[in-house]
Amino acid sequence: MALRVENIGSLAATRASLWNDVVGDRYPFLRHEFLAALEACGCADTDTGWEPDHLMVFDDDRPVAVLPRYAKYHSRGEYVFDWSWADAWERAGGDYYPKSLSAIPFTPASGPRLAVVDDVDRRAVIAALAPVIRDTGLQSWHLLFADSGEVDDWQAAFDAPLMERQAVQFAWCDDGFGNFDGFLARMSSRKRKEIRRERRKLVEQGFVFERLTGARIDDEALAQFYRCYCMTYLERGQRPYLSLEFFTRLRDDLGDTLLLVRASVEGRAVAAALCLQGSDTLYGRYWGSEVEADFLHFETCYYQGIEHCLAQGLSRFDPGTQGEHKLTRGFAPVISRSLHYLDHPGFRDAVEDFCREERAYVHAYFEQCRSRLPFKEPLP
Repeated sequence: MALRVENIGSLAATRASLWNDVVGDRYPFLRHEFLAALEACGCADTDTGWEPDHLMVFDDDRPVAVLPRYAKYHSRGEYVFDWSWADAWERAGGDYYPKSLSAIPFTPASGPRLAVVDDVDRRAVIAALAPVIRDTGLQSWHLLFADSGEVDDWQAAFDAPLMERQAVQFAWCDDGFGNFDGFLARMSSRKRKEIRRERRKLVEQGFVFERLTGARIDDEALAQFYRCYCMTYLERGQRPYLSLEFFTRLRDDLGDTLLLVRASVEGRAVAAALCLQGSDTLYGRYWGSEVEADFLHFETCYYQGIEHCLAQGLSRFDPGTQGEHKLTRGFAPVISRSLHYLDHPGFRDAVEDFCREERAYVHAYFEQCRSRLPFKEPLP
């Protein structure tokens, strides 16, 4: 097997089937439709500081692996923060940007970054990719929110030191709950009553919730969701990363992969959350509300998603980054992992010291979170 690496740049000139035959349908954010929509709608392109620089690996003429990659001119939209690294390097007289980045733009959801067909050895692919990644002339390369097994393979096969950063996120996993009442039954009496009270309060205020997929997400529903999504950013004095055109393309191209949870009161839609669905996992990504109401966020973004997973046989729900409030609602802590290559040995040594100390803190925090879960018996 003689593997050949090609830089395909943007996805605009790459057939969707060529890319998706390697990627499959397990993880929606790596699909051609998602990444190409970001580029085509101007959300992640050269003008916004995300210059597409994707790689495809061939065995003869057969594509066997793909790796999303960008030349990145800032650190926004990544959620693994390296602003202090950039500041230190530039104060020392270096140019931190552009940097090379393998990640899904604006998506802190762990999953495969390097997709490899089943009959090809991942470590052989990484060995072929390593010199291409190192020889860009850029100061650094970053692999963000990768699967743990993939991280281990990169560390074993990459021909240069890779530093690891970790963080704590939260995820719900089905442990044979059966339905939402079965899920609550595993909790302590106090936590179970709190969740039931939260849900009851919304019903008493007249809120009604719908879960829409595919063709049921019409233009009106999508436009209402987008208004809510923009509100989340405007409340923080920021502009949204993503456009209505982007979400419309996702709806049109990915169909039943999308789940829209819509909250209405007195017949008027007032809040919404948009999720994407993989083969076994629901990913909660985007949310917003035009009204303020106690517990509305928890119902729209968490409880409705759990009910959807239980109804559809999905084993996992990744509700998005951050939020210790997820713990008491049955979302257990999980470790996210990212890898970083820095070309300069002295700079690399200093950053490695930082990463080592950070990992120790993350592990301590992880154990604290585990101790605060609401279940009567520990989850496996």
